[in-house]
This record gives sequence, C-alpha cells and structure tokens, in this order.
Amino acid sequence: MKSYKLAAIPGDGIGQEVIAAGLQVLQSLQTRMGSFCLDVQHFDWGSDRYVQTGAMMPPDGLDQLRDFDAIYFGSAGDPRVPDHISLWGLRLAICQPFDQYANVRPSRLLPGISSPLAGVEGDDLDWVIVRENSEGEYAGSGGRAHRGLPEEVGMDVAVFTRAGVERIQRFALELARSRPRKHLTLVTKSNAQRHGMVMWDDVFEGVKGDYPDVTTDKMLVDAMTTRMVLDPKSIDTVVATNLHADILSDLAAALSGSMGIAPTSNLNPERTYPSMFEPIHGSAFDIMGQGVANPIGAFWTACMMLEHLGENEASGVLMRAIETYTATGEMPRDLGGAATTQQVTDAICHLVTGMNQ
Repeated sequence: MKSYKLAAIPGDGIGQEVIAAGLQVLQSLQTRMGSFCLDVQHFDWGSDRYVQTGAMMPPDGLDQLRDFDAIYFGSAGDPRVPDHISLWGLRLAICQPFDQYANVRPSRLLPGISSPLAGVEGDDLDWVIVRENSEGEYAGSGGRAHRGLPEEVGMDVAVFTRAGVERIQRFALELARSRPRKHLTLVTKSNAQRHGMVMWDDVFEGVKGDYPDVTTDKMLVDAMTTRMVLDPKSIDTVVATNLHADILSDLAAALSGSMGIAPTSNLNPERTYPSMFEPIHGSAFDIMGQGVANPIGAFWTACMMLEHLGENEASGVLMRAIETYTATGEMPRDLGGAATTQQVTDAICHLVTGMNQ
C-alpha cells in the first residue's frame, strides 16, 4: 500500500472548517480504496499564531514542510492582521520558496449548479485558467519611501523573466494539449504595459510553434472579462500573469456558480518541492463558526491533489461523488440551499463509500 505524507495547514477563518471536512472525506476515500493511506500532520500556522508570536509560521517552517508529498491548505486572512502580512507571511511564504510557479484553477458547471449567465449550461462553461504564480505583479519587488510625508512614494514593480514566462506558457500549452479542444488563450495587456507584457507576448510567439496541435488566440485582459461573460463557449484553457489570472479566476468561479466550489493547485511541476492545494474562497470570517461554509471547493481541491499524487482512480471516485451530490439539488447556503458543512461532508462520505467505481 502506498503511503503519502500530507501536511494539513487549515490557516484562518473557514479554512479550518473546510480542511477538517476535506480530511474526513479523504479518510472515507482511503478506507474505500484500500490502495493508499495518508499520513497527515497538522500545522496550526496562521493569524492566531501571528497574534501570539508575531509570525504566521515558524522560522524553520519550510524545512518542516520540505519532505511532504503534498500540502493541503485552507486560507490566510484575519481582520486582526493586515492582509499583506497574512498573505506574505504564510501562503506566499510557501509558494515562492517552493517554486510553485503553476497555479491551476479549473472552472466548470457541476451537475445541478446553475451559472448566473442566462442560457449557459453543461459544457458551455468548462475552463482551466493557468496563473503564473512566482513573479509578475506579485514578485514582491518595490518599496515605500518618505513615509507620512506629502511626497511619500509606494512602488510595486512587476518583474517578468524570460525563463519564468516561457516555463508557464509551455506548461499551459501542454495542459491545453491534454484537453479535448486543444485550445489556449493568452491573456495580455501589452497595449499599455509596453515592456514586460510585450516580452510576455514575444515569448509566446516563440514557443507556441512547438505545439502545432494546439490552436491559440490572444486577448487583452479587459476584453477577456467581456468574453468570459458573453461568449463562454469560446474559451478552453487560459494562461495569464499572476495578477490578471488572480482576478479572472475569481470571475470564473462566480460564473460557474460560487466561489465556494472552486479549487486550486499551486504546482511545482518538477516535483523538487511539495505542491500545495487550496480552495480559492478565502477565510470568509463573516460566516466562520456558523457551520455553513461550503466544503465542495476543498473536496474538488482534494481531487486535484490525489491526481498529482498519481491516485487517479481515487480522484475520479471522489469527483463522481461530488457530481452525484450536487445533482441532487441539496446545496449549501452559498448555492441557495440550507445544507450545513457537516451535512454536505456526511453526504459525500456516504457516496464515496457506497458508489461503484
């Protein structure tokens, strides 16, 4: 039996609730499959720790995580802690040193879930957005000077390297090649950002020829938002910079029904370091502790994690359980229903243990 070391970092807010739910489902799944086991270690890193110690994670946190096969992450964000501290102190403090440069966010309509877009159903919306996850607008380059004075200056510098741009574009082209439609849209803003984004476009022109079976097109990011709303059928796989994809993928989640169902993987494709998997909904402190958080995003995230680990059969079983559940119409609150976090979790566990492969 294969064994995998899994680091569970629930983090803040409802991250603690949905990761607990995800681990319950994964326990049912490994019992059902009998072919693998997860050796889970819990880490209480996050804003509570920051309030107590002044740090979101310990100084040797990366060393503690380095030998794990995967990281199952909840969320970072707390009203008591400035957002830039919670994000850079935990999530980005893991993503960047572990070179998790490929952020992959699928969006599609699950059975029983409606899009807010009129007339859009089924396969009309089936996208994967690939986000460059290590540089660009979130490279962390910049600073502030003359604080508190009228001439105060704040700068965040978008940093693009040819190596970073090429590797994410090739990753996206390979992913597009693996999907039935074999189509990739490059998102850019090279009309206004005339240095880094022009290089982004130029690199793409140089690499796309290595993938003659993949059709491509290019969209300005503002036009892409319009296309996502007005012509979702025309979209398949998308590659965009750190900031652009961050925004577009949240829009994609909303258009596919709810932020509560959307998964993410932060991949180090070379597997030099562990990859990290998280639902994208954030800490949602307004509903924390009420037992109504939607755990489906954490379950779908677990599917992506299992696939990364090579447990494709188990991933498929869990995904079919999710789709069977959503098809019943018994939805959590964010999808218009009344099911609690625990009720959704129990239903998925029941389906996982009872359904045929």
